Amino acid sequence: MRVLIVEDEEFLADAIRTRLAMDAIAADVVGDGDSALEAVEINEYDVILLDRDIPGTHGDEVCRVLAAHSESPAILMLTAAGQLEDRVGGLELGADDYLAKPFEFPELIARLRALNRRRFTSHPPVFERRGVRLDPFRREVVCNGRFVTLTRKEFAVLELLLQAGGGVVSAETILEKAWDENANPFTQTVKVTISTLRRKLGDPSIITTVAGVGYAITDEH
Repeated sequence: MRVLIVEDEEFLADAIRTRLAMDAIAADVVGDGDSALEAVEINEYDVILLDRDIPGTHGDEVCRVLAAHSESPAILMLTAAGQLEDRVGGLELGADDYLAKPFEFPELIARLRALNRRRFTSHPPVFERRGVRLDPFRREVVCNGRFVTLTRKEFAVLELLLQAGGGVVSAETILEKAWDENANPFTQTVKVTISTLRRKLGDPSIITTVAGVGYAITDEH
């Protein structure tokens, strides 16, 4: 999952990004509404964590603009205003969910994952394929009956491959979804992570390399 954090309080924004990284969620940060709209045009995000009161284009207008597009990311509005009318107002603008400050990180993570899950309604919350079972909420991976310990990035990459339902996922998409905007597009990080995943999941490898296209966990032949 890749999240855009739109928050002008730098300390809070950094704290959120750090906490999301602990749960294998890649995140970029911008501090104003104009930068948020620009970032969405450049990158593909699954969820926007949008503070309502931000400099530049107001959070309400950012929400309204994004919600008007059918392919818009899910929007979780974050604000210090927690009154009922504020929550209703945010939802009426097009937000998918609303969380008032102060908040607890476990609730934030759960809401982000719930919003992302709605984008893949054809898939179950727990992904299973070729003997591998991945539970995003328990952060567990079981391969042929044994638990496998993965790093945050390895977990995120495996989740992307399983979420694709047998489809091919390009290295560029993996880099975009599992890392963040600071990732070097020429790095060998994805290749190295795939190699480590193959080793940890064991033989025969379930991850197929599609030359010039990307990676996939396909059906057995």
